[in-house]
Amino acid sequence: MIETVYKKISKWSAPALRFSLKKRIKAGKEDADRINERYGRASAPRPEGFLIWIHAASVGESQAALILINELNSRFNQQCSFLITTGTRTSAELMAQRLPQNALHQYAPWDHPEWVKAFMDHWQPHVAFWMESELWPNMLSAIKKRHIPCALINARMSKTSFRNWSRIKKAASKMLMTFDTILCQTSQHQEYFRSLGGHNIIVTDNLKYSASPLPYDPKKHSKLVSEIKKRPVWVFASTHKGEETLACKVHKTLKQHHPKLLTIIVPRHPERRDEILHSCAPYELKIQQRTQNLSIAKDTDIYLADTLGELGLFYAASDIAVIGRSFSNDGGGGHNPIEAALLDCAVLTGPNHQYQQDLFDMMQNDDAVIIAKDEDDLLTNIDALISNKLMRNKMVKNAKHFAQSKANVINHVIDELEPLFLKINMPYIG
Repeated sequence: MIETVYKKISKWSAPALRFSLKKRIKAGKEDADRINERYGRASAPRPEGFLIWIHAASVGESQAALILINELNSRFNQQCSFLITTGTRTSAELMAQRLPQNALHQYAPWDHPEWVKAFMDHWQPHVAFWMESELWPNMLSAIKKRHIPCALINARMSKTSFRNWSRIKKAASKMLMTFDTILCQTSQHQEYFRSLGGHNIIVTDNLKYSASPLPYDPKKHSKLVSEIKKRPVWVFASTHKGEETLACKVHKTLKQHHPKLLTIIVPRHPERRDEILHSCAPYELKIQQRTQNLSIAKDTDIYLADTLGELGLFYAASDIAVIGRSFSNDGGGGHNPIEAALLDCAVLTGPNHQYQQDLFDMMQNDDAVIIAKDEDDLLTNIDALISNKLMRNKMVKNAKHFAQSKANVINHVIDELEPLFLKINMPYIG
């Protein structure tokens, strides 16, 4: 019933959706030059041969998708092509930097039946992989109708989402039946999907654990290290609103004991730079932006890394990293700490890391992360890490050991996907 109502409403929603997209263009949330992709109109020809379609909502899911693409490329000896769809400009920029030659990016069409049909008619994927948790009724219905093998990978579901979907369980079950298999991050997620009517649900752990170290330019790294010299430095990574001002507070206090301290802020969304500069202005610290392309001055307090795709560079240049969206004004949720651990950082996070709870619990058990209960605790622990080299080295070692111990997740995922490739006679290489 609900699915029928949704389809009827969406069928007549084109004017409202177009209006919404125009507003998003004005707000800088959509790429005006590629807006036709949102209407299902492709901006590139379909590659010949086998095409694997991977849908990832935003940056976090895109990073997991890259791990999958790189491994499948290795298994298939690049004898296939990849189409990756995402919904944000930031994720599109990330894909432009990191996709291999046999992969291309398109913005996902909005879930209007005609736009979905145009998209599917053009691309005709052989197999579809959806990352984590995004479910769109019209698109999933089109996948099922065309008998495209499909898997939900790295699947997760919050308590709130589970409660909401449980109210429309029949509709949820119908959508989940599109997936031949659902590969979950944890047993709790497995139980949620099973309760909602999913089938062939397997726990494979979090695909992001299998990430390779984030790439960075060695020449830029050498230059950055030479500019920092022997200054104590820490990175606040993937920050959200509220965390940049926290970084300023922490810096101002720590500077009393560590006068040469350098704080590097790497915002999750670099386009927030003006907002960040405005919010940090009252702290009267010297702030330097990376986009200014100037060497880091000796008296720079805050280095705002307002570029995209350089997080690996800043992890590699520091041995202390605080993972963002754990103190943010939006209630937090956390981001992936594995990337920092792989690049030899002592890892810290704030109290609000609920979307990464299982991961941080495991890391805490292995003494591989410091979980600061509040702002004062964060300050105390950063101070301790800067002051105590033995403690810092121990945390770096523990974090890296933990990260490396989780590297096998991708093999488990690929093993569970093998039946889908066999279904379409794809030349799978185990």
